[in-house]
Amino acid sequence: MKKTLYIDMDNVLVDFASGIEKLDDQTKEEFQDDLDDVPGIFSLMDPMPMAVEAFQELSSLFDTYILSTAPWDNRSAWSDKLDWVKKHLGKSAYKRLILTHHKDLNRGDFLVDDRDKNGADQFQGELIKFGSEKFSDWEAVLHYLRQQAAMPG
Repeated sequence: MKKTLYIDMDNVLVDFASGIEKLDDQTKEEFQDDLDDVPGIFSLMDPMPMAVEAFQELSSLFDTYILSTAPWDNRSAWSDKLDWVKKHLGKSAYKRLILTHHKDLNRGDFLVDDRDKNGADQFQGELIKFGSEKFSDWEAVLHYLRQQAAMPG
């Protein structure tokens, strides 16, 4: 039986800054303190370097899900995140998107996330902190998770 892996979206699979860069100056000013509330912003974002390739590989090694949070006050974010997953991750992510503000309610072996918020710090499995010194990029995360997949459950 495969181990269960969850992967966050924002700043892990998705380059959040790439969406901000595509906004006009007026929108940036209007939403300056809440850029994640800009309608449609999540549909503008590009994948992080190596994220799509990493997801495809990890989906073959683990029972893999996308575990993300969507801003409560941005209704389009919920559908934009689904559209992003369909566009960039395709069939390997079919019906594998979970949007929640309580990541600790999900059971599994690993969570790749860049923050401790929304229950990530209370996740029962191992939190792999994306962007940290040990897991600075997808290459480092892949190296570690390949080893973990090879170990008996």
